[in-house]
Order: sequence, then C-alpha cells, then structure tokens
Amino acid sequence: VVGGWILQYIFASVTGQLNGVSDYGSLFNSTIANPTSAVISQLVFLLLTIVVVARGIQNGIEKANKILMPALFILFIIIIIRSLTLDGAMEGVSFFLYPDFSKLTSQTILFAMGQAFFSLSVGVSVMVTYSSYLSKQQNLPKSAISISALNILISLLAGLAIFPAVFSMGVKPTEGPGLLFIVLPSIFEQLPFGIVFQTFFLALFLFATLTSAFSMLEIIVASLAKGEQHKRIKLSWISGLLIFVVGIPSALSYGLLSDVSIFGKSIFDSFDFLVSNILMPLGALLIAIFVPWKMKKDVLIEEFKHGSTNVKRWFSLWLLAIRYIAPVLIIIVFINMLGFI
Repeated sequence: VVGGWILQYIFASVTGQLNGVSDYGSLFNSTIANPTSAVISQLVFLLLTIVVVARGIQNGIEKANKILMPALFILFIIIIIRSLTLDGAMEGVSFFLYPDFSKLTSQTILFAMGQAFFSLSVGVSVMVTYSSYLSKQQNLPKSAISISALNILISLLAGLAIFPAVFSMGVKPTEGPGLLFIVLPSIFEQLPFGIVFQTFFLALFLFATLTSAFSMLEIIVASLAKGEQHKRIKLSWISGLLIFVVGIPSALSYGLLSDVSIFGKSIFDSFDFLVSNILMPLGALLIAIFVPWKMKKDVLIEEFKHGSTNVKRWFSLWLLAIRYIAPVLIIIVFINMLGFI
C-alpha cells in the first residue's frame, strides 16, 4: 500500500503536480483517501514485484542495488545537511536523540522490538531465504553484524533527516508514514532544483520499497516452489494477486473504509500493528525455540563455520542468546503487553 503511495507521488512529481503545493498534509490526506488511485497504485506496485520475482531476483536487482543504494545514501546526507540548517532544527535533534525514560513502557519496548524485527526482516525468514542463496565461503556472523550495523546507521540518518525538519515545519512527530510524504517534500521545496532531487529521491525510495517487497514475496514463492523453478512464474502470480486482494482493505482504510476500526485502529494501522508487533516477534520466538532445541547441533555448527573464524567462541555466544536470552525477553515483553505483569 505504501509502495502505491510512493508511485502516486512519483507520478505527481514528474507531472509537476507537486510544484507550488501550499499544504503537503492536505495533499497526502487526499491522495490516500482516493479509493481508485489507492487500489490501482497498489496493484501496479505489486505487478512490478510479481514480474521481478517471477523472473528471479538475483540478476539485475543486485547490480542495480550497488548503484542506487549508495545514491540514496548520498541524498540522505544532502537532506540531513539542509534539515539541520532549518530554524528550530535542534529541537528535533533533541527529541530524536535525548532519551526520556519516563516514556519507556512495555508497549514502547514492544514497538521497538517490532521495528527491529521488521527492519532486519527477522521473524519472517527473509534472511533465512536469502542466506540459502549464499556461497559456502560467505561469513555469516560477519554478515549479520554488518547488516545490523548498517541498519542502525541508516535509521540514525533517517531520523536526522526527518525530525529536525518535523519540528521546523511544525508537524507532529507522530505522523507515521506521512512524514515521508509531508516533511521531505517541504525540505526539497527549499533546495535548488528541489523538484529534480525530490523525483530522484522518490524513485530511489521506490526501489528500496520494492526490494523489501521482493524479499517478502520471495519467501512465499521459494517455500511453495521447493526448488522446482518451473513453478516460479505461476506461483509468483498466484501469491502476488492474493496479496493484492488481501491488501485492498488497507488501501481503502483512509477512504471508503475510514469509518471501520479494529480495536480503535484503522484497518491499515491494525494490520501494521499485527504484523510488526505481534506476528514478527512471535515468528522470531518460534524460530528461537525450533533452531537451538530441535535442529542437530552439528548441523548448526557446520552452517555457522562456513567462511568464519573463531567459530567455537562465536557459536557458543550465539547459541546462548538464541536458546535462552531471546525467547525469555520476547515472552516477557508479550506477557507485559497483555497486562499480566
């Protein structure tokens, strides 16, 4: 659904509809409330995803990723510099980086855990699926550390790009996805050739969103195909179109279905909460129980030592964390959320 929103904004940017906009908040609200464009853009986004996954995602995507992701990183730096020079920017930096431990509750930890699992694709087996394509020479512990470190770095950059601008523009920092579509266009508007930067940035953001969508669809297709590549095309289309149908209520949750709520949340927010804060941690919990307790230890060591050094030390720490620490912490957070503690 969000990928569809990005497509709409790219179209609006290219056609000049974002030039001279006085109120980006109203524009965003009207964009996501339009049922026809919301559903069609979601369909187009999923069609792009299906076509790529059906053909295989290794050739082309990896090569493009090596060019486009560094370009996105450079644009982030440009936006951060401009964002930090806006009036009132330091208030946003303080909000982002200065901790307020009075706000640290079980629900806060649950949201943080959900965000960590979502951004690292832990709990839905994306990393497991991707790692199965790696060569035996790939150092898995080293890859895991670098992925986590880069994720933290990008998160910090995103915060420094957005929150100073949020406070400078007088926008509430709880806008959620709207920050991408409200705050960043306001920043680009103040840059020379801003509309060009904005279009390029949206295109790169679309690519980043698509790569996440490729990952999610690839899990389903890989699981169903079970190595039989001749089934890939058919399974990609069936799975992708079913996802489209399931996603229609979320696409309409700010328009035709705006009056429908689930536990006080919109359909979109309910699905977001269910997936990110419940199903992903639950999936990670089940993996943390299955892998160390059900899989043979020699099989785990064999997989762990490919391309690795100091296997014994790192393996012992990893096994301790996944067998005892991770499950206990996840269970405590879940119980606390339910009000049992």
